[in-house]
Amino acid sequence: MASPPRLLVDPGTARPRPRLRRAAAWWGRRLLRWWRQLTAMRTALILLFLLALAAIPGSLLPQRSLSRIQVAQYYRDHPSWAPVLDRLYLFDVFASPWFAAVYLLLFVSLIGCVLPRTWDLIRSLRSAPPPAPRHLHRLPHAAALTIPGPAEPAASAAVDVLRSRRYRVVVRDGRDGVEISAERGYLKEIGNVVFHLAMLALLIGLAGGKLWGYEGSILVTEGGSFCNSPQQYDNYRTGPLVDTATMVPLCVDLQEFQVVYEPNGTPARFRAHVSWGEPGSADTATTIGVNNPLRVDGARVYVTGHGYAPMFTVTLPDGTSFDDISAPFLPSSTATMASQGALKLPDLGAGTSNQLAVEGFFAPTGTLTGGVLTSIDPRPLRPEVALIVYRGYLGLDSGAPQSVYSLDQARIDRGQLVQVGSGNLAVGQTLTIDDGTTITFTGFQRFAAMQVSHDPGQGFVLGAAIAILAGLLLMLLIPRTRVFLRVQTNSTGDCELAIGFLSRGSGDVTAAFDDLVDRLRIVLDQPQPQSRVHAAT
Repeated sequence: MASPPRLLVDPGTARPRPRLRRAAAWWGRRLLRWWRQLTAMRTALILLFLLALAAIPGSLLPQRSLSRIQVAQYYRDHPSWAPVLDRLYLFDVFASPWFAAVYLLLFVSLIGCVLPRTWDLIRSLRSAPPPAPRHLHRLPHAAALTIPGPAEPAASAAVDVLRSRRYRVVVRDGRDGVEISAERGYLKEIGNVVFHLAMLALLIGLAGGKLWGYEGSILVTEGGSFCNSPQQYDNYRTGPLVDTATMVPLCVDLQEFQVVYEPNGTPARFRAHVSWGEPGSADTATTIGVNNPLRVDGARVYVTGHGYAPMFTVTLPDGTSFDDISAPFLPSSTATMASQGALKLPDLGAGTSNQLAVEGFFAPTGTLTGGVLTSIDPRPLRPEVALIVYRGYLGLDSGAPQSVYSLDQARIDRGQLVQVGSGNLAVGQTLTIDDGTTITFTGFQRFAAMQVSHDPGQGFVLGAAIAILAGLLLMLLIPRTRVFLRVQTNSTGDCELAIGFLSRGSGDVTAAFDDLVDRLRIVLDQPQPQSRVHAAT
């Protein structure tokens, strides 16, 4: 038969056994030690560093929340590394469990830091300065004065001097005479608490911005427009608590995009002339610059980049013409604005096997180097394009994500897209492919890369950052000082004044101590101090 289970409680007394009490005490001590380690300032600094370190992959690697197409392209470019990185959540850094763990630990650590410090500050503000130590001459800064006359006027004058210097003063009757305790520098402790509270508020603001904020980006050519709707953005990120029905009703029309260059070809400034307003009434004109966004009801419209969109006219053998079709070409070089892109034409022929696609290279100022078209200037001084034309199945209706700015290389490799023509064209020149279809390069438009951001926690984060700076300045610049005086009458009837000085922070305080002693000496009409000690701090 199986032995009866061991009881954790004695049935006769209903009291826990000593082993259980020892285990509970052991776990209690360990949990308390872990809590103290988590809420230590050193731990908070380490967690803050880890949070910054954890955000680095989110800046270096494409994030699925921003662009699934870029993640898919990374999979194609790095088929061996991408699955490993994906298992480590490096394509979803800010939604990963390890990032959330560091964030929450930092949040708890700051709460554990700020609550005791706040309570200590309240308690110190409500309590009087501590009594004077018995041996004032042992303090790091100490001095002694002998003053003719009784002790009471000297003590009263010393209190007036300390209060004039904004000290909190308490006078006590000591065993050896009158004892005076004074303290100032509470702003240092207030700055400490403000710093921690502001760090906590900063984390709350960042979390609120992620939960209730959204961000969308789109390329808009001159004459084009877009509205603040998730369906219209090229890339879109939204917080889990965002209601798309409450998004700012905003439409933007790009009238003209201007780029001003220096004589050496360096861009000087970008200007997007737009009109904006609610859907159906975008008639308010304004100009958007790189650091001058459009602000509408908490939403901000930025210009984040620019480029060229070549225009083509495609004429089929039966005479059907498609005029001035354009597609944005993404810059591959910001110095010369050499750009690459693709124009996809799925509806030109009968059946999916007759779809056309044009892969191109645009040079604003083109020149041939070794038979290859390149660009030597970002300004459109001599625009040319190099084209490769494909016919076949583009796969736009397959359900697989693909970039609108490039062709699917896998379909070219599998023979689903077959090259049917190529050539270099200047403005007005025409390329004829195998079945007589002509493609004419008719010119170009500029496009602007625009981003719409709505972050309700931005103002909260700004206020928290200012409070962090203010708290840090208070912590670093204001010393916490205590002054102790003992006033007593010696055997000759004169007054002896012993001074002790303590300070925390703000480096060497010898000058402040000397100034206080000299002021007391002047007020008490004492020509020179009998002794003054500056011990090593």
